[in-house]
Amino acid sequence: MTTSDTDESVRAELNRLRESIDNIDAAVVHMLAERFKCTQQVGHLKANHKLPPADPDREAEQIARLRRLAENAKLDPAFAEKLLNFIIAEVIRHHERIAGDPPAGDAASEGL
Repeated sequence: MTTSDTDESVRAELNRLRESIDNIDAAVVHMLAERFKCTQQVGHLKANHKLPPADPDREAEQIARLRRLAENAKLDPAFAEKLLNFIIAEVIRHHERIAGDPPAGDAASEGL
């Protein structure tokens, strides 16, 4: 095999892997969109029943659950927790907007 053949095969493999990454990224975006559709419904339910936008007990359960899932999937649990905290902060922001409440100072450690 010549160098040019190797380069071509490497480029082909790189493209194949990048296409897979692009497909996974698209799936992640669509899954997040579905998740936020559900959390918007939760936000409306909470607002209609005068429940607080954040639920620290639920959030702690979800973080622990996600850390376990990450460990089982051979993914860094700390990374998974950071990702979930980022998502939770956005969910709380949506719930506060739905409820008409002013945003909390540091919502990263609160609410689903």
